Amino acid sequence: MKPKISFKGFKEPWEVSTLRNFFSKVNEKNARMLYSAVLTNSAEYGIIDQRDYFDFDVANSNNISGYYIVQPDDFVYNPRVSVTAPVGPINKNELGYIGVMSPLYLVFKINGINKDYLCHYFKSNKWHKFMRISGNCGARFDRLSISDEQFVQMPIPYPINSKEQQTICNYLEKIDKLISTASSRLASLKQVKEASLQAMFPQKGETVPKIRFKGFEEEWTKVKLNDICFKKASNLSESSLGQDTGQYAVYGASGYLQNISTFDIPSEYVGIIKDGSGVGRTKVYPAFTSILGTMQYILAKEDNNIRFIAALFENIDFSTFISGSGIPHIYFRDYGEIYVMIPSLVEQQAIASYFTSLDKQIALQTQRLEKLKQIKAACLDKMFV
Repeated sequence: MKPKISFKGFKEPWEVSTLRNFFSKVNEKNARMLYSAVLTNSAEYGIIDQRDYFDFDVANSNNISGYYIVQPDDFVYNPRVSVTAPVGPINKNELGYIGVMSPLYLVFKINGINKDYLCHYFKSNKWHKFMRISGNCGARFDRLSISDEQFVQMPIPYPINSKEQQTICNYLEKIDKLISTASSRLASLKQVKEASLQAMFPQKGETVPKIRFKGFEEEWTKVKLNDICFKKASNLSESSLGQDTGQYAVYGASGYLQNISTFDIPSEYVGIIKDGSGVGRTKVYPAFTSILGTMQYILAKEDNNIRFIAALFENIDFSTFISGSGIPHIYFRDYGEIYVMIPSLVEQQAIASYFTSLDKQIALQTQRLEKLKQIKAACLDKMFV
């Protein structure tokens, strides 16, 4: 037994054991109330402090004497299922301190195998089939019920050579660091954009922004939104696209759909979702493209820059214009009447160039992050059995 991808120099076959051979259940409870940090096992973030996850204490600090004590490097199984953890997550306590967890969790120690190797194995989906066969979903279908005796029968494939175990860990940890760095970089860029949107546009009662490009000193002009842009409807529906092919892209609320042989708009425009989920979300789309009828074209009037308008739109709270008791809608006839502040066309162009550059950086960093996540997923699939 060998994985699809293995590191050079390791020729020994892999073995399969049961989790029972490495497992010892933690039964020690917080009876003397020695520990107050209540932990949670998140599918997305791993084991974290409850206060970091929820921003408040979910558990009553006076009622945690029956909670299990979780030491550093202890493993925890959370039976709650989700899209990201279809059989519930298993994670290792990497916080570096002792906490407590609800009796709803299964807490256990691991010996006889590299803990980090096993931690990475549990990030894969290789053990999910066993859990689906051995467990049962609860009445609400949000929790997997599996006995301890069944749980410890889980097969664990692993390389006999401990150096190979560590080599796998080292490689995956490098990818994790790259993902973490890319994620932090993306978050920083988004924070810069959010701050820029606040600082580079006048706030309520102001006639100039806090930050401006050198050379611009004139006060901004107060106008109605419909003085600088206008809307155009789309008659396209997803079903009407059919098998049409061509060189012109069509976009929907979720992104690119397909190419067709015609286009609606010969210039850049802002697409705004006017109906349904995501109503009010905007994005700049390229020239010679089209959007579906659940969206609307926003086009710049003469002497106005569409990318400046796009940035301006990101400062508008469209939720205040939502109507409809079922499917939410927004109408240009409503939000087009609001007053906004605008500068000269030259200053609009300078602001537009800045946000265009920032958006490109965000898009590139998003692509890099997604690529790294794809690489990680492929490694988890091919480096484990």
